[in-house]
Amino acid sequence: MKQRNSTLNDLKAYLREVLKNSLAKDVERNVKTILLQGLSRLDLVTREEFNTQSQILSRTRLRLEALERRVDQL
Repeated sequence: MKQRNSTLNDLKAYLREVLKNSLAKDVERNVKTILLQGLSRLDLVTREEFNTQSQILSRTRLRLEALERRVDQL
């Protein structure tokens, strides 16, 4: 009988651990889905797009400064 209780306790502990991990993964998956949905509604750009626009802005700023110097000379 004692071995049977031990086996049942082991099974109960195993099932508890499985359920805990399963629930944690479900919660994590659901939270991730909710966050991605929320972020997709925002007007965000990727890091690559941001870097590209920063480079374009930098080149444009340099051109503008050169043109301003030229206008001042004229």
